[in-house]
Amino acid sequence: MGLLPSGEEEEELPAMMKGLSHLFGAREDVMHGEAAANHNSLLPDEREFQRAAKMNNLETMEKLFKKSVNINAVDTLKRTALHFAVARSHTSAVDFLLHHKARLDMADQHGLTVIHLAAWTGNLDVMRKLVKAGADQKAKNEEGMNALHFAAQNNSVKIVDYFLQDLHLTDLNKPDGKGRKPFLLASEKGHVDMINDLIALKLFTSEKDQEGNTALHLAAKNGHSEVVEILLKQWEEINDLNQNGETPFYLSVEGGHEKCAELLLEAGSDINVLTHNNSSALQIAIQNGHLSLVTFLIDNNVDLAPKPEQKNSPLHLAVINNHLPVVKALLDANHDINFLNHRQETPLHLAADLGNVELVEMLLKAGCDLKTTDKNGKTALAMASRSNYALIVDMIIKAERYYATEQAHVGHDDDWLDFGLSFKQDHSIQTKQIRSSLWNLAYNQLKPQEWKKLALFWKFTDEHIRAIEEQWTGKKSYKEHGHRMLLIWLHGILLAHQNPVKHIYEDLVAAGFRHLADNSQNPKKNAKLLN
Repeated sequence: MGLLPSGEEEEELPAMMKGLSHLFGAREDVMHGEAAANHNSLLPDEREFQRAAKMNNLETMEKLFKKSVNINAVDTLKRTALHFAVARSHTSAVDFLLHHKARLDMADQHGLTVIHLAAWTGNLDVMRKLVKAGADQKAKNEEGMNALHFAAQNNSVKIVDYFLQDLHLTDLNKPDGKGRKPFLLASEKGHVDMINDLIALKLFTSEKDQEGNTALHLAAKNGHSEVVEILLKQWEEINDLNQNGETPFYLSVEGGHEKCAELLLEAGSDINVLTHNNSSALQIAIQNGHLSLVTFLIDNNVDLAPKPEQKNSPLHLAVINNHLPVVKALLDANHDINFLNHRQETPLHLAADLGNVELVEMLLKAGCDLKTTDKNGKTALAMASRSNYALIVDMIIKAERYYATEQAHVGHDDDWLDFGLSFKQDHSIQTKQIRSSLWNLAYNQLKPQEWKKLALFWKFTDEHIRAIEEQWTGKKSYKEHGHRMLLIWLHGILLAHQNPVKHIYEDLVAAGFRHLADNSQNPKKNAKLLN
Protein backbone atom coordinates (compact mmCIF):
# COMPACT_ATOMS: atom_id res chain seq x y z
CA MET A 1 0.00 0.00 0.00
CA GLY A 2 1.16 3.53 -0.67
CA LEU A 3 1.19 6.33 1.83
CA LEU A 4 -1.18 9.25 1.72
CA PRO A 5 -0.04 12.73 2.72
CA SER A 6 -2.62 13.36 5.40
CA GLY A 7 -4.94 11.65 7.84
CA GLU A 8 -7.94 13.20 6.05
CA GLU A 9 -7.25 11.43 2.77
CA GLU A 10 -6.89 8.16 4.62
CA GLU A 11 -10.61 8.26 5.39
CA GLU A 12 -11.31 7.81 1.69
CA LEU A 13 -9.86 4.29 1.73
CA PRO A 14 -12.22 1.32 1.67
CA ALA A 15 -13.46 0.69 5.18
CA MET A 16 -11.65 -2.60 5.65
CA MET A 17 -8.33 -0.93 4.78
CA LYS A 18 -8.71 1.94 7.22
CA GLY A 19 -5.68 2.65 9.29
CA LEU A 20 -3.15 0.88 7.06
CA SER A 21 -2.15 3.74 4.78
CA HIS A 22 0.29 5.42 7.17
CA LEU A 23 1.93 2.16 8.17
CA PHE A 24 3.28 0.77 4.89
CA GLY A 25 5.82 1.92 2.33
CA ALA A 26 7.46 4.69 4.36
CA ARG A 27 9.04 7.67 2.68
CA GLU A 28 10.71 10.31 4.79
CA ASP A 29 9.06 13.26 3.08
CA VAL A 30 5.62 11.79 3.66
CA MET A 31 6.41 10.75 7.19
CA HIS A 32 7.46 14.29 8.06
CA GLY A 33 4.16 15.45 6.61
CA GLU A 34 2.36 13.04 8.92
CA ALA A 35 4.09 14.32 12.01
CA ALA A 36 1.95 17.36 12.55
CA ALA A 37 -1.28 15.48 11.98
CA ASN A 38 -0.52 12.27 13.85
CA HIS A 39 1.91 13.08 16.66
CA ASN A 40 0.41 16.02 18.49
CA SER A 41 -0.26 13.79 21.48
CA LEU A 42 3.35 12.60 21.71
CA LEU A 43 6.20 14.09 23.68
CA PRO A 44 9.31 14.94 21.65
CA ASP A 45 11.20 11.82 22.78
CA GLU A 46 8.16 9.62 22.14
CA ARG A 47 7.74 11.06 18.67
CA GLU A 48 11.42 10.43 17.94
CA PHE A 49 11.14 6.88 19.29
CA GLN A 50 8.24 6.12 16.95
CA ARG A 51 10.17 7.56 14.03
CA ALA A 52 13.14 5.38 14.93
CA ALA A 53 10.87 2.30 14.99
CA LYS A 54 9.56 3.23 11.53
CA MET A 55 13.13 3.49 10.23
CA ASN A 56 14.45 0.41 12.13
CA ASN A 57 16.96 2.68 13.87
CA LEU A 58 17.94 0.51 16.87
CA GLU A 59 20.65 2.89 18.05
CA THR A 60 18.17 5.73 18.57
CA MET A 61 15.60 3.38 20.09
CA GLU A 62 18.18 2.14 22.62
CA LYS A 63 19.31 5.65 23.50
CA LEU A 64 15.74 6.84 24.09
CA PHE A 65 14.84 3.72 26.06
CA LYS A 66 17.68 4.45 28.45
CA LYS A 67 16.11 7.88 28.93
CA SER A 68 12.98 6.06 30.11
CA VAL A 69 10.85 6.95 27.08
CA ASN A 70 7.38 5.44 27.10
CA ILE A 71 7.69 2.76 24.41
CA ASN A 72 3.90 2.24 24.44
CA ALA A 73 3.06 5.90 23.82
CA VAL A 74 0.31 6.38 21.20
CA ASP A 75 -0.09 9.05 18.55
CA THR A 76 -3.43 10.66 17.73
CA LEU A 77 -4.38 7.57 15.69
CA LYS A 78 -3.59 5.41 18.76
CA ARG A 79 -0.60 3.75 17.15
CA THR A 80 2.45 2.63 19.02
CA ALA A 81 6.03 2.09 17.94
CA LEU A 82 5.26 -1.63 17.69
CA HIS A 83 2.51 -0.94 15.15
CA PHE A 84 5.01 0.79 12.88
CA ALA A 85 7.80 -1.75 13.36
CA VAL A 86 5.48 -4.67 12.55
CA ALA A 87 3.86 -2.87 9.62
CA ARG A 88 7.29 -2.23 8.06
CA SER A 89 8.49 -5.78 8.82
CA HIS A 90 11.44 -4.39 10.79
CA THR A 91 12.35 -7.62 12.58
CA SER A 92 15.14 -6.05 14.64
CA ALA A 93 12.88 -3.27 15.91
CA VAL A 94 10.16 -5.81 16.70
CA ASP A 95 12.68 -7.92 18.65
CA PHE A 96 13.80 -4.85 20.60
CA LEU A 97 10.24 -3.89 21.50
CA LEU A 98 9.21 -7.42 22.46
CA HIS A 99 12.34 -7.83 24.55
CA HIS A 100 11.43 -4.67 26.43
CA LYS A 101 7.87 -5.87 27.02
CA ALA A 102 6.03 -3.59 24.61
CA ARG A 103 2.27 -4.07 24.87
CA LEU A 104 0.84 -6.46 22.27
CA ASP A 105 -2.87 -5.87 22.70
CA MET A 106 -3.13 -2.20 21.80
CA ALA A 107 -5.49 -1.40 18.91
CA ASP A 108 -5.36 1.80 16.91
CA GLN A 109 -8.46 3.94 16.31
CA HIS A 110 -9.61 1.52 13.60
CA GLY A 111 -9.14 -1.55 15.78
CA LEU A 112 -5.91 -2.66 14.10
CA THR A 113 -3.56 -4.65 16.29
CA VAL A 114 -0.04 -5.85 15.51
CA ILE A 115 -1.45 -9.32 14.70
CA HIS A 116 -3.50 -7.78 11.86
CA LEU A 117 -0.48 -5.92 10.52
CA ALA A 118 1.74 -8.98 10.54
CA ALA A 119 -0.99 -10.93 8.72
CA TRP A 120 -1.28 -8.21 6.10
CA THR A 121 2.46 -7.97 5.43
CA GLY A 122 2.79 -11.74 5.32
CA ASN A 123 5.93 -11.76 7.45
CA LEU A 124 5.78 -15.21 9.03
CA ASP A 125 8.86 -14.62 11.20
CA VAL A 126 7.33 -11.53 12.79
CA MET A 127 3.99 -13.28 13.19
CA ARG A 128 5.59 -16.19 15.06
CA LYS A 129 7.38 -13.78 17.38
CA LEU A 130 4.11 -12.01 18.18
CA VAL A 131 2.24 -15.24 18.80
CA LYS A 132 5.05 -16.55 21.02
CA ALA A 133 4.98 -13.28 22.97
CA GLY A 134 1.26 -13.74 23.63
CA ALA A 135 -0.48 -11.49 21.11
CA ASP A 136 -4.23 -12.04 20.78
CA GLN A 137 -4.51 -14.30 17.73
CA LYS A 138 -8.27 -13.81 17.44
CA ALA A 139 -8.38 -10.02 17.67
CA LYS A 140 -10.85 -8.21 15.39
CA ASN A 141 -10.73 -4.69 14.00
CA GLU A 142 -13.75 -2.40 13.83
CA GLU A 143 -14.86 -4.09 10.59
CA GLY A 144 -14.92 -7.50 12.25
CA MET A 145 -11.80 -8.64 10.42
CA ASN A 146 -9.35 -11.01 12.06
CA ALA A 147 -5.84 -12.03 11.05
CA LEU A 148 -7.14 -14.64 8.60
CA HIS A 149 -9.17 -11.98 6.77
CA PHE A 150 -6.16 -9.70 6.43
CA ALA A 151 -3.92 -12.52 5.26
CA ALA A 152 -6.44 -13.69 2.67
CA GLN A 153 -7.01 -10.17 1.44
CA ASN A 154 -3.31 -9.54 0.82
CA ASN A 155 -2.37 -13.00 -0.47
CA SER A 156 -0.32 -13.93 2.61
CA VAL A 157 -0.51 -17.67 2.02
CA LYS A 158 2.14 -18.58 4.62
CA ILE A 159 0.20 -16.76 7.32
CA VAL A 160 -3.02 -18.60 6.46
CA ASP A 161 -1.23 -21.94 6.51
CA TYR A 162 0.38 -21.07 9.85
CA PHE A 163 -2.92 -20.13 11.49
CA LEU A 164 -4.88 -23.06 10.14
CA GLN A 165 -2.34 -25.87 10.00
CA ASP A 166 0.06 -25.00 12.83
CA LEU A 167 -2.19 -23.14 15.26
CA HIS A 168 -5.38 -24.97 14.19
CA LEU A 169 -7.42 -21.78 14.48
CA THR A 170 -10.16 -22.92 12.08
CA ASP A 171 -12.71 -20.87 14.02
CA LEU A 172 -11.18 -17.75 12.44
CA ASN A 173 -12.80 -18.78 9.15
CA LYS A 174 -15.92 -16.75 9.78
CA PRO A 175 -17.64 -13.75 8.15
CA ASP A 176 -16.35 -10.26 8.86
CA GLY A 177 -18.64 -7.31 9.53
CA LYS A 178 -19.78 -7.32 5.89
CA GLY A 179 -20.48 -11.02 5.89
CA ARG A 180 -17.35 -11.94 3.92
CA LYS A 181 -15.27 -14.94 4.80
CA PRO A 182 -11.56 -15.01 3.89
CA PHE A 183 -12.42 -16.92 0.69
CA LEU A 184 -14.61 -14.06 -0.52
CA LEU A 185 -11.95 -11.46 0.29
CA ALA A 186 -9.32 -13.39 -1.64
CA SER A 187 -11.70 -13.73 -4.60
CA GLU A 188 -12.47 -10.02 -4.57
CA LYS A 189 -8.76 -9.22 -4.77
CA GLY A 190 -8.01 -11.86 -7.39
CA HIS A 191 -5.39 -13.78 -5.40
CA VAL A 192 -5.01 -17.05 -7.31
CA ASP A 193 -2.48 -18.57 -4.89
CA MET A 194 -4.68 -17.80 -1.92
CA ILE A 195 -7.79 -19.18 -3.63
CA ASN A 196 -6.02 -22.43 -4.46
CA ASP A 197 -4.66 -22.67 -0.92
CA LEU A 198 -8.06 -22.11 0.69
CA ILE A 199 -9.65 -24.68 -1.63
CA ALA A 200 -6.92 -27.17 -0.66
CA LEU A 201 -7.70 -26.42 2.99
CA LYS A 202 -11.38 -27.13 2.23
CA LEU A 203 -12.41 -23.53 2.87
CA PHE A 204 -14.14 -23.04 -0.47
CA THR A 205 -17.56 -21.47 0.03
CA SER A 206 -20.44 -20.34 -2.17
CA GLU A 207 -21.96 -18.41 0.73
CA LYS A 208 -23.02 -14.80 0.21
CA ASP A 209 -21.98 -11.61 1.95
CA GLN A 210 -24.46 -9.07 3.32
CA GLU A 211 -25.02 -7.65 -0.19
CA GLY A 212 -25.80 -11.07 -1.60
CA ASN A 213 -22.48 -11.42 -3.43
CA THR A 214 -20.73 -14.76 -3.71
CA ALA A 215 -17.02 -15.21 -4.35
CA LEU A 216 -17.90 -15.57 -8.05
CA HIS A 217 -19.76 -12.24 -8.01
CA LEU A 218 -16.78 -10.48 -6.46
CA ALA A 219 -14.18 -12.01 -8.77
CA ALA A 220 -16.27 -11.27 -11.87
CA LYS A 221 -17.01 -7.72 -10.76
CA ASN A 222 -13.31 -6.97 -10.43
CA GLY A 223 -12.20 -8.69 -13.62
CA HIS A 224 -10.20 -11.52 -12.05
CA SER A 225 -10.53 -14.01 -14.89
CA GLU A 226 -8.07 -16.55 -13.46
CA VAL A 227 -10.03 -16.71 -10.22
CA VAL A 228 -13.31 -16.91 -12.14
CA GLU A 229 -11.92 -19.84 -14.10
CA ILE A 230 -10.95 -21.63 -10.87
CA LEU A 231 -14.29 -20.92 -9.20
CA LEU A 232 -16.31 -22.16 -12.15
CA LYS A 233 -14.87 -25.65 -11.63
CA GLN A 234 -16.53 -25.65 -8.20
CA TRP A 235 -19.69 -23.67 -8.98
CA GLU A 236 -23.30 -24.78 -9.26
CA GLU A 237 -25.58 -21.70 -9.27
CA ILE A 238 -24.06 -19.75 -12.17
CA ASN A 239 -27.00 -17.32 -12.36
CA ASP A 240 -27.23 -16.62 -8.64
CA LEU A 241 -28.51 -13.10 -7.91
CA ASN A 242 -27.18 -10.65 -5.35
CA GLN A 243 -29.47 -8.21 -3.54
CA ASN A 244 -29.58 -5.94 -6.60
CA GLY A 245 -30.60 -8.82 -8.83
CA GLU A 246 -27.17 -8.90 -10.50
CA THR A 247 -25.56 -12.12 -11.69
CA PRO A 248 -21.78 -12.60 -11.85
CA PHE A 249 -22.11 -12.29 -15.64
CA TYR A 250 -23.89 -8.94 -15.34
CA LEU A 251 -21.19 -7.63 -12.98
CA SER A 252 -18.42 -8.72 -15.33
CA VAL A 253 -20.06 -6.81 -18.19
CA GLU A 254 -20.71 -3.79 -15.99
CA GLY A 255 -17.02 -3.66 -15.12
CA GLY A 256 -15.95 -4.01 -18.74
CA HIS A 257 -14.29 -7.38 -18.14
CA GLU A 258 -14.68 -9.23 -21.43
CA LYS A 259 -12.59 -12.28 -20.52
CA CYS A 260 -14.67 -12.91 -17.39
CA ALA A 261 -17.85 -12.46 -19.40
CA GLU A 262 -16.67 -15.02 -21.94
CA LEU A 263 -15.87 -17.57 -19.25
CA LEU A 264 -19.20 -17.07 -17.51
CA LEU A 265 -21.18 -17.26 -20.74
CA GLU A 266 -19.43 -20.49 -21.70
CA ALA A 267 -20.39 -21.83 -18.28
CA GLY A 268 -24.07 -21.18 -18.95
CA SER A 269 -24.79 -17.66 -17.73
CA ASP A 270 -28.10 -16.09 -18.76
CA ILE A 271 -27.17 -13.30 -21.16
CA ASN A 272 -30.58 -11.60 -20.97
CA VAL A 273 -31.39 -11.64 -17.24
CA LEU A 274 -32.65 -8.33 -15.81
CA THR A 275 -31.59 -6.79 -12.52
CA HIS A 276 -34.08 -5.48 -9.98
CA ASN A 277 -33.68 -2.07 -11.69
CA ASN A 278 -34.62 -3.68 -15.03
CA SER A 279 -31.13 -3.29 -16.44
CA SER A 280 -29.64 -5.92 -18.73
CA ALA A 281 -26.03 -6.76 -19.49
CA LEU A 282 -26.42 -5.17 -22.93
CA GLN A 283 -27.84 -1.97 -21.47
CA ILE A 284 -25.07 -1.55 -18.90
CA ALA A 285 -22.42 -2.22 -21.56
CA ILE A 286 -24.00 0.48 -23.73
CA GLN A 287 -24.29 2.99 -20.90
CA ASN A 288 -20.61 2.47 -20.06
CA GLY A 289 -19.55 2.72 -23.70
CA HIS A 290 -17.90 -0.73 -23.79
CA LEU A 291 -18.02 -1.29 -27.55
CA SER A 292 -16.14 -4.60 -27.50
CA LEU A 293 -18.58 -6.00 -24.94
CA VAL A 294 -21.57 -4.73 -26.90
CA THR A 295 -20.18 -6.50 -29.96
CA PHE A 296 -19.49 -9.61 -27.87
CA LEU A 297 -23.08 -9.67 -26.61
CA ILE A 298 -24.50 -9.11 -30.08
CA ASP A 299 -22.32 -11.91 -31.48
CA ASN A 300 -23.75 -14.17 -28.79
CA ASN A 301 -27.34 -13.42 -29.78
CA VAL A 302 -28.32 -11.11 -26.95
CA ASP A 303 -31.93 -9.99 -27.17
CA LEU A 304 -31.97 -6.54 -28.83
CA ALA A 305 -35.66 -5.96 -28.14
CA PRO A 306 -36.21 -4.43 -24.69
CA LYS A 307 -38.52 -6.04 -22.19
CA PRO A 308 -41.86 -4.27 -21.47
CA GLU A 309 -40.57 -3.02 -18.11
CA GLN A 310 -37.55 -1.28 -19.71
CA LYS A 311 -38.06 2.38 -20.61
CA ASN A 312 -35.56 2.57 -23.48
CA SER A 313 -34.26 0.19 -26.10
CA PRO A 314 -30.51 -0.45 -26.42
CA LEU A 315 -30.42 1.96 -29.36
CA HIS A 316 -32.13 4.70 -27.35
CA LEU A 317 -29.51 4.28 -24.61
CA ALA A 318 -26.65 4.43 -27.10
CA VAL A 319 -28.05 7.68 -28.49
CA ILE A 320 -28.63 9.16 -25.02
CA ASN A 321 -25.04 8.38 -24.09
CA ASN A 322 -23.63 9.65 -27.39
CA HIS A 323 -21.81 6.41 -28.23
CA LEU A 324 -21.59 6.54 -32.03
CA PRO A 325 -19.62 3.27 -32.47
CA VAL A 326 -22.18 1.48 -30.29
CA VAL A 327 -25.04 2.97 -32.34
CA LYS A 328 -23.37 1.69 -35.50
CA ALA A 329 -22.87 -1.77 -33.99
CA LEU A 330 -26.55 -1.96 -33.05
CA LEU A 331 -27.68 -0.78 -36.47
CA ASP A 332 -25.37 -3.30 -38.15
CA ALA A 333 -27.04 -5.96 -35.97
CA ASN A 334 -30.45 -4.93 -37.34
CA HIS A 335 -31.72 -3.31 -34.17
CA ASP A 336 -35.19 -1.86 -34.80
CA ILE A 337 -34.29 1.73 -35.72
CA ASN A 338 -37.85 2.95 -35.17
CA PHE A 339 -38.47 1.36 -31.79
CA LEU A 340 -40.51 3.58 -29.46
CA ASN A 341 -39.44 4.21 -25.86
CA HIS A 342 -41.75 4.90 -22.91
CA ARG A 343 -42.42 8.41 -24.27
CA GLN A 344 -43.12 7.06 -27.76
CA GLU A 345 -39.90 8.60 -29.04
CA THR A 346 -37.74 7.02 -31.69
CA PRO A 347 -33.95 7.16 -31.37
CA LEU A 348 -34.07 9.98 -33.94
CA HIS A 349 -36.32 12.01 -31.64
CA LEU A 350 -33.67 11.76 -28.94
CA ALA A 351 -30.76 12.57 -31.25
CA ALA A 352 -32.64 15.58 -32.65
CA ASP A 353 -33.57 16.82 -29.19
CA LEU A 354 -29.94 16.51 -28.09
CA GLY A 355 -28.74 18.43 -31.15
CA ASN A 356 -26.25 15.70 -32.04
CA VAL A 357 -25.39 16.10 -35.73
CA GLU A 358 -23.32 12.92 -36.04
CA LEU A 359 -25.97 10.73 -34.46
CA VAL A 360 -28.72 12.29 -36.57
CA GLU A 361 -26.62 11.71 -39.69
CA MET A 362 -26.10 8.05 -38.81
CA LEU A 363 -29.80 7.45 -38.13
CA LEU A 364 -30.93 9.31 -41.25
CA LYS A 365 -28.56 7.34 -43.46
CA ALA A 366 -29.88 4.12 -41.90
CA GLY A 367 -33.35 5.00 -43.14
CA CYS A 368 -35.31 5.75 -39.98
CA ASP A 369 -38.99 6.70 -40.09
CA LEU A 370 -39.21 10.49 -40.21
CA LYS A 371 -42.97 10.74 -39.75
CA THR A 372 -43.32 9.04 -36.36
CA THR A 373 -44.71 11.31 -33.66
CA ASP A 374 -44.11 11.10 -29.91
CA LYS A 375 -46.84 11.15 -27.26
CA ASN A 376 -47.10 14.92 -27.74
CA GLY A 377 -47.60 14.60 -31.47
CA LYS A 378 -44.11 15.90 -32.32
CA THR A 379 -41.97 14.55 -35.13
CA ALA A 380 -38.18 14.57 -34.87
CA LEU A 381 -38.21 17.56 -37.21
CA ALA A 382 -40.52 19.44 -34.87
CA MET A 383 -38.28 18.65 -31.91
CA ALA A 384 -35.17 19.91 -33.68
CA SER A 385 -37.03 23.01 -34.78
CA ARG A 386 -38.34 23.71 -31.29
CA SER A 387 -34.80 23.44 -29.93
CA ASN A 388 -33.53 25.77 -32.67
CA TYR A 389 -31.09 23.23 -34.09
CA ALA A 390 -31.04 24.66 -37.61
CA LEU A 391 -28.42 22.25 -38.94
CA ILE A 392 -30.45 19.23 -37.84
CA VAL A 393 -33.69 20.74 -39.13
CA ASP A 394 -32.10 21.07 -42.56
CA MET A 395 -30.67 17.54 -42.38
CA ILE A 396 -34.06 16.01 -41.64
CA ILE A 397 -35.73 17.97 -44.44
CA LYS A 398 -33.00 16.84 -46.84
CA ALA A 399 -33.60 13.25 -45.75
CA GLU A 400 -37.38 13.50 -46.18
CA ARG A 401 -36.99 14.88 -49.70
CA TYR A 402 -34.27 12.34 -50.55
CA TYR A 403 -36.27 9.31 -49.41
CA ALA A 404 -39.42 10.62 -51.13
CA THR A 405 -37.48 10.84 -54.38
CA GLU A 406 -35.92 7.42 -53.76
CA GLN A 407 -39.40 5.96 -53.29
CA ALA A 408 -40.51 7.50 -56.55
CA HIS A 409 -37.62 5.74 -58.31
CA VAL A 410 -38.37 2.27 -56.91
CA GLY A 411 -38.31 -0.22 -59.76
CA HIS A 412 -36.32 2.05 -62.06
CA ASP A 413 -33.03 0.80 -63.44
CA ASP A 414 -31.31 4.16 -63.66
CA ASP A 415 -28.60 4.71 -61.06
CA TRP A 416 -29.60 8.14 -59.80
CA LEU A 417 -28.31 7.70 -56.25
CA ASP A 418 -25.04 9.08 -54.92
CA PHE A 419 -23.11 6.49 -52.95
CA GLY A 420 -21.48 9.27 -50.91
CA LEU A 421 -24.77 9.94 -49.19
CA SER A 422 -24.66 12.60 -46.51
CA PHE A 423 -27.22 15.00 -45.07
CA LYS A 424 -24.73 17.28 -43.34
CA GLN A 425 -23.81 20.77 -44.48
CA ASP A 426 -21.89 20.83 -47.76
CA HIS A 427 -18.49 22.51 -47.58
CA SER A 428 -16.93 20.88 -50.65
CA ILE A 429 -14.76 22.79 -53.11
CA GLN A 430 -16.70 21.29 -56.03
CA THR A 431 -19.91 23.09 -55.06
CA LYS A 432 -18.37 26.33 -53.84
CA GLN A 433 -19.36 28.42 -56.90
CA ILE A 434 -22.97 27.28 -57.11
CA ARG A 435 -23.36 27.73 -53.35
CA SER A 436 -22.04 31.26 -53.72
CA SER A 437 -24.62 31.96 -56.44
CA LEU A 438 -27.41 30.62 -54.23
CA TRP A 439 -26.22 32.77 -51.33
CA ASN A 440 -26.35 35.83 -53.59
CA LEU A 441 -29.84 34.89 -54.73
CA ALA A 442 -31.11 34.49 -51.16
CA TYR A 443 -29.45 37.50 -49.58
CA ASN A 444 -29.52 40.05 -52.41
CA GLN A 445 -32.41 39.18 -54.73
CA LEU A 446 -35.25 37.27 -53.10
CA LYS A 447 -37.76 39.52 -51.36
CA PRO A 448 -39.66 38.57 -48.19
CA GLN A 449 -42.10 35.66 -48.81
CA GLU A 450 -40.61 34.93 -52.24
CA TRP A 451 -38.47 32.09 -50.86
CA LYS A 452 -41.67 30.40 -49.68
CA LYS A 453 -43.19 30.59 -53.15
CA LEU A 454 -40.07 28.94 -54.55
CA ALA A 455 -40.11 26.37 -51.75
CA LEU A 456 -43.70 25.39 -52.55
CA PHE A 457 -42.77 25.11 -56.24
CA TRP A 458 -40.09 22.61 -55.19
CA LYS A 459 -42.63 20.72 -53.07
CA PHE A 460 -41.35 21.68 -49.65
CA THR A 461 -44.16 20.85 -47.20
CA ASP A 462 -45.79 23.31 -44.85
CA GLU A 463 -44.03 21.51 -41.97
CA HIS A 464 -40.69 22.02 -43.71
CA ILE A 465 -41.34 25.73 -44.15
CA ARG A 466 -42.48 26.16 -40.53
CA ALA A 467 -39.41 24.33 -39.28
CA ILE A 468 -37.09 26.56 -41.31
CA GLU A 469 -38.89 29.70 -40.14
CA GLU A 470 -38.57 28.70 -36.49
CA GLN A 471 -35.04 30.09 -36.50
CA TRP A 472 -35.73 33.79 -36.06
CA THR A 473 -32.93 36.34 -35.89
CA GLY A 474 -34.85 39.50 -36.75
CA LYS A 475 -36.72 41.17 -39.60
CA LYS A 476 -34.21 39.96 -42.17
CA SER A 477 -34.43 36.32 -41.11
CA TYR A 478 -36.13 35.58 -44.44
CA LYS A 479 -32.73 35.89 -46.13
CA GLU A 480 -31.28 33.06 -44.04
CA HIS A 481 -34.49 31.06 -44.45
CA GLY A 482 -34.27 31.37 -48.22
CA HIS A 483 -30.59 30.46 -48.22
CA ARG A 484 -31.20 27.29 -46.18
CA MET A 485 -34.08 26.30 -48.45
CA LEU A 486 -31.90 26.75 -51.55
CA LEU A 487 -29.12 24.59 -50.08
CA ILE A 488 -31.63 21.86 -49.23
CA TRP A 489 -32.85 21.98 -52.83
CA LEU A 490 -29.24 21.81 -54.07
CA HIS A 491 -28.63 18.69 -51.97
CA GLY A 492 -31.37 16.81 -53.81
CA ILE A 493 -30.26 18.01 -57.24
CA LEU A 494 -26.68 16.87 -56.62
CA LEU A 495 -27.74 13.45 -55.33
CA ALA A 496 -29.75 13.00 -58.52
CA HIS A 497 -26.63 13.84 -60.58
CA GLN A 498 -28.39 16.77 -62.21
CA ASN A 499 -26.91 20.13 -63.25
CA PRO A 500 -27.92 22.71 -60.60
CA VAL A 501 -27.01 25.70 -62.82
CA LYS A 502 -29.38 24.55 -65.53
CA HIS A 503 -32.09 23.63 -63.02
CA ILE A 504 -32.03 26.87 -61.04
CA TYR A 505 -32.49 28.89 -64.22
CA GLU A 506 -35.32 26.75 -65.56
CA ASP A 507 -37.07 26.50 -62.19
CA LEU A 508 -36.89 30.23 -61.50
CA VAL A 509 -38.50 30.85 -64.87
CA ALA A 510 -41.16 28.19 -64.28
CA ALA A 511 -41.94 29.56 -60.81
CA GLY A 512 -42.51 33.07 -62.18
CA PHE A 513 -39.11 34.59 -61.35
CA ARG A 514 -37.73 35.16 -64.87
CA HIS A 515 -36.14 38.45 -63.82
CA LEU A 516 -34.20 36.63 -61.10
CA ALA A 517 -33.22 33.89 -63.52
CA ASP A 518 -31.85 36.44 -66.01
CA ASN A 519 -30.10 38.49 -63.30
CA SER A 520 -28.59 35.77 -61.16
CA GLN A 521 -27.83 32.87 -63.47
CA ASN A 522 -26.80 32.67 -67.11
CA PRO A 523 -26.84 29.03 -68.15
CA LYS A 524 -24.73 29.70 -71.24
CA LYS A 525 -21.96 31.34 -69.22
CA ASN A 526 -22.04 28.71 -66.52
CA ALA A 527 -22.71 25.58 -68.56
CA LYS A 528 -19.45 24.05 -67.45
CA LEU A 529 -20.20 24.39 -63.73
CA LEU A 530 -20.33 21.03 -61.94
CA ASN A 531 -20.36 18.98 -65.17
